[in-house]
Amino acid sequence: MTKPLNPLDRFFFISARGSTIGQEVRGGFATFFTMAYIVVLNPIIIGTAADKTGQFLGGGEAPNLPLVAAATAFVAGILTIAMGVFGRVPFALAAGLGLNAFVAFGIANQMSWESAMGLVVLEGIVIAILVVTGFRTAVFHAIPAQLKTAISVGIGLFIALIGFVDAGFVRRIPDASNTTVPVKLGVAGNGSLTGWPTFVFVIGLLIMAFLVARKVKGAILLGIVGTTVLAIVVEAIAKLGPQVAEGKPANPDAWSLIVPAWPSKVFELPDLSLLGRFDLLGGFAQIGGLAAVMFVFTLMLADFFDTMGTIVGVGRQAGLVGPDGTVERTREILLVDSLAAAAGGAASVSSNTTYVESAAGVGEGARTGLASVVTGLLFLLAMFFAPLTEIVPFEAATPALVIVGFLMMTQIKEIDFSDFEIAIPAFLTIVLMPFTYSITAGIGAGFVSFIAIKAFRGKIREIHPLMWIVGVLFVVYFTLEPIKSLLGVG
Repeated sequence: MTKPLNPLDRFFFISARGSTIGQEVRGGFATFFTMAYIVVLNPIIIGTAADKTGQFLGGGEAPNLPLVAAATAFVAGILTIAMGVFGRVPFALAAGLGLNAFVAFGIANQMSWESAMGLVVLEGIVIAILVVTGFRTAVFHAIPAQLKTAISVGIGLFIALIGFVDAGFVRRIPDASNTTVPVKLGVAGNGSLTGWPTFVFVIGLLIMAFLVARKVKGAILLGIVGTTVLAIVVEAIAKLGPQVAEGKPANPDAWSLIVPAWPSKVFELPDLSLLGRFDLLGGFAQIGGLAAVMFVFTLMLADFFDTMGTIVGVGRQAGLVGPDGTVERTREILLVDSLAAAAGGAASVSSNTTYVESAAGVGEGARTGLASVVTGLLFLLAMFFAPLTEIVPFEAATPALVIVGFLMMTQIKEIDFSDFEIAIPAFLTIVLMPFTYSITAGIGAGFVSFIAIKAFRGKIREIHPLMWIVGVLFVVYFTLEPIKSLLGVG
């Protein structure tokens, strides 16, 4: 084992994991650039939705986007640093996409924002209790090793699809009911590529692929920076603007969200007044105990297994998963993630969770928690330099997700596809993550099919008892709407 060079090296196991401080810093920057969009996107999702009373987050009858952006960056920064220090792994956290939309459009529209965020806090507390009691860690260890590999491969395909969709390379067809396919190549699904942003994405992808193939140090980060420079030049010449601008018709050939241009101002003081604005039990009073419990359960199950999948997938890519499929310091990692869910609710920015985009930093060479500390500090700086976070467009950052998706896909060789008892569940896990746009759905399908096949073949003893419990929970999760209808819950 390599001898630690200094206390920093010793604390983060930098040399022991075959990394360097330079790799960790580059990895931290790469992860931040692939995640920085959340500072802009989370306010758009939860900051523009009114609650049942017609109020927006922060109060008032108009969106308070700067408040949400500042709180989003603050919580992501603090929790990502905590993951680095306590978990010692290169995993970054921020407000969970999908979860935030569910909170905004599935919960807040039935109660006040304070009560909705109170349910998020409760969900985080419940998951933290499951970690402290050892249940969440035990479930993590009960999953068969090859099914964990399938989770990693599925996440690789999933983040590659995220990259293609966010860049506009693959697009939803406006009226999918009149066609046999839901998505196609290019604008409006016409099968051809148009627009300068798409050109920027393709060039960025080719640059990153070339640099990774040549094993250039800092390949992904160099690709993001170089593609961003290209994007700024393109915008300066073409003046495309965003796809959707107020008072103007949508332009599918423009930038999808962030317009790459040097901002008019660089520094601004953050407003963190959203912190602490939650009502822990208000949801129970407003919609009833049973409905509130169902909301908490839905949040918990999605959060529980999204994180588990991300830890397995990104951890395996970083070489942090042992031969038995376990990750060192699993308990600490899961505890930080669980507390992140509660902290996100307490700060009114929705549940925070471990981000699969952390794989971009791992692809850059990050192997330790030092990279997370770097990413976290960048999020905290983003509070003060929020305009700078809007320089890197999706089209410049998302090529990294496609390349990392490829790297994660290479692990598929570890699955024995000649053994159908594990191959079929592994296949369902892999394909359903991108096809349903949900890590949780893929894991659930894999778990339920694994249990069913083993049981039907009379091999019940080969199923870990905890897998039965998780399987039942997933059956409930997949049939939640019929159950709610049966119980009379809206």
